[in-house]
Amino acid sequence: MENEMTRAEEIMSSVVRKFRKPIWCKFLEGIKTYEMIKENDKIAVCISGGKDSMLMAMCIKQLSKYTKIPFTAEFLVMDPGYEPENRQRIIDNAALLDIPIHIFDAKIFDAVEVIGKNPCYMCARMRRGYLYKNAKELGCNKIALGHHFDDVIETILMGMLYGSQMQTMMPKLHSENFEGMELIRPMYMVREADIINWRDYNDLHFLNCACSVTKTIDVTGDGGSKRQEIKQLLRQLRAVDTKIDMHIFRSVENVNLRTLISYHDGGEYHHFLDDYDEGRSIKDSKK
Repeated sequence: MENEMTRAEEIMSSVVRKFRKPIWCKFLEGIKTYEMIKENDKIAVCISGGKDSMLMAMCIKQLSKYTKIPFTAEFLVMDPGYEPENRQRIIDNAALLDIPIHIFDAKIFDAVEVIGKNPCYMCARMRRGYLYKNAKELGCNKIALGHHFDDVIETILMGMLYGSQMQTMMPKLHSENFEGMELIRPMYMVREADIINWRDYNDLHFLNCACSVTKTIDVTGDGGSKRQEIKQLLRQLRAVDTKIDMHIFRSVENVNLRTLISYHDGGEYHHFLDDYDEGRSIKDSKK
């Protein structure tokens, strides 16, 4: 008789079998396409307690067992000031999914509660710094965050509509403040709807946003959040064109600099008039 699988093994099996195409294959595609994992990497898998980071942790743990590229992973949980029941939920879910976590404390919520404007932005920056610091202390050279494909699309639109800029959430980045450290996003090609389907199929219950400042926005979707406005806009656009997300994504893969009025590379700015009279401008786009 075959041995019965543990609950964690059943849940992981659902990823590589039932949700193989939308989750497991997309997870592998993102890692391979953007060369996120290299030989002998030691990756700090950052777990917030939500569905995205928990699924990412399971996938990376599974990959580390069977990949041809040897790497190791540490599973890092930062407690930025969770209520005791929320912290315990993370611990319980990690045990259920057989994820060996390291927990450290950071009083970030206390700091951002006094910020009147853009508390989420400041919270994200502070979280990132703490994660890099603790990951480096564990001997890691990379941190992995659970951002998914929908996060990427929303970021593109938010930059255009509210930030007056064309940018995207990159699949990986070199740290500017922690030498030798990188950030990777292994869930980059996985859609949120598929993560939700996997969660519900396995009857799992994760944290949403456990921050006292924004939990009403994140739980109910009503509270004036710009990201929530973008989510609503995308729902309307998807009703018209089911491929709208991929169109938006391809737009930042298929940028023709000669069709832009101006652009910069992080420092130096370039304007189309700089070389317009030298004959290097494009022909009338209508032709």
